[in-house]
Amino acid sequence: MTGYELPTTLDIAGTDYPIRYDFRAVLDILAAVDDPDLDDQAKGIVMLKILYPDWYKIPGEHLEEALEKACAFIDCGQTKDSRHSPRLIDWEQDAAIIIPAVNGVAHTEVRSLPSLHWWTFFGYFMEVRESLLSSVIHIRQKKANHKKLESYEKEFYRDNKALIDLKKKETDAVRKEKENMLRWL
Repeated sequence: MTGYELPTTLDIAGTDYPIRYDFRAVLDILAAVDDPDLDDQAKGIVMLKILYPDWYKIPGEHLEEALEKACAFIDCGQTKDSRHSPRLIDWEQDAAIIIPAVNGVAHTEVRSLPSLHWWTFFGYFMEVRESLLSSVIHIRQKKANHKKLESYEKEFYRDNKALIDLKKKETDAVRKEKENMLRWL
């Protein structure tokens, strides 16, 4: 994969398999990967089934390679830094501020497009400048790195705490236990 091409297939053990390259499919994968109710194996299966329309044609001995190629596609062909960095985005929680920011860069309503390649969508996302999204990410980054917020940032955080704080995802079991406890109160 190169940055100058938009892949529509992935080569797995010498065979090209078509992929669902639209940004919506990748966002579905990212939501599944972030689901605390799914174990790693289930997350891998969901990724395969969403990304590869012909996932069932991939021989079992090549499924790990298919997952690796899927991850490389989602990462837009870029290699990740080995350092652990704090989580600053939740693609589901932040959808309401991501889409307007991306629309501003794309100069169109991206949700109305019948198809938009993930790499194009992500490129727009990476070019987002001054926006509500950039303000939220900036404050998240400062808080994650234990840096002092300026007074205007403190005020913005105080006024937008629910928007800025990343919510912890609970498993169904934890949610049910909380519901049962609340019934007793």
